[in-house]
Amino acid sequence: MRYATAILAGVLLSCSSGAPESAVRHLTVFKEAGRFAAWPANHGMWQWGNEILFGFDNGEFEFREQGHAIHREKPVEQMLARSLDGGETWTIERPEDLRLPPGIAYQRYPPGEGRPIADCEGGIDFTHPDFAFTARMTGNPGTSRFYHSSDRGRTWAGACRLPDFGHGGSAARTDYLVNGKHDLFLFTTLAKSNGKEGRVAATRTRDGGKTWTLEGYVGPEPPETDYSIMPATQRVGPTALLTLVRHRGFIDAWRSEDDGKTWTYANRPAPDTGSGNPPSLIRLSDGRLLLTYGYRKQPFGIRARFSSDDGATWSDERILRDDGGNGDIGYPRSAQRPDGQVVTVYYYHLENRERSIEATIWRP
Repeated sequence: MRYATAILAGVLLSCSSGAPESAVRHLTVFKEAGRFAAWPANHGMWQWGNEILFGFDNGEFEFREQGHAIHREKPVEQMLARSLDGGETWTIERPEDLRLPPGIAYQRYPPGEGRPIADCEGGIDFTHPDFAFTARMTGNPGTSRFYHSSDRGRTWAGACRLPDFGHGGSAARTDYLVNGKHDLFLFTTLAKSNGKEGRVAATRTRDGGKTWTLEGYVGPEPPETDYSIMPATQRVGPTALLTLVRHRGFIDAWRSEDDGKTWTYANRPAPDTGSGNPPSLIRLSDGRLLLTYGYRKQPFGIRARFSSDDGATWSDERILRDDGGNGDIGYPRSAQRPDGQVVTVYYYHLENRERSIEATIWRP
């Protein structure tokens, strides 16, 4: 692997919500001239105490007023950022194990030179203390795959094929729960009946990744003008699950009492996200649930909400930052450090130039 030193640009700000003032620090994790670094939510975040690892895409920047300012016909590199001190400093890794597979172009990006997608042999130990799992897509919808690691993401096995259960395509991102040694939930997005994105589903493997079952759909198929994608899930009881789902302009919550087989609409934790942004959902050490997401209309930025009752009700927004250049931002992932502070990572920019990977360290 090649390594690059992360850029560190700490800024001490005060929280702009109505809550008591609290220190919020912003760090630049990765930024390169002429590059578009983005989408941590697609890749995932993993934590072992103060060791935090997450993934992101690194493509070529192409200026445009709206939409993703990435050159769609240039190669995209799969990157990792690792911190050993709770997000204070970061090292950038370029893992060859996660390179895009050959023969399948994602949107208009050129096919990669990584391993081809193949069936999984199974037997993966999901309870290994250094386990990590990432789900990726090669189309929207298209063919989905996963990789797994037993050494904290230093090496990865895969690419392993994920089924689309007859939907004609899928768009998996990383949202999983470990149930046992060979038992894991993956919450994914399947193509709608019209072949477009997307509909969230709970899927499960009980043999270490060899075979997968479709446990249940998270809500009905969205109408033509909407989608249901990019879930973020937490267990809230022995057989109870809470999943937050991205829609066009808002985030909805769904609850299952039977381990993902049937789902009931719960509420709308984030009624307005601008043009839409995926949720990140974690459980804090004090028992509360924390939702973080990007806000894609003025003032563009990163926001948070809390729930003290397993998602039945949600707090008002807490604004972590509101200085974004336009809506091409967000896709966060969050982790809580042993000292109680939260590290939220996302992609960002101030003046519609290169997209960088940023981290905000704050106390919830």
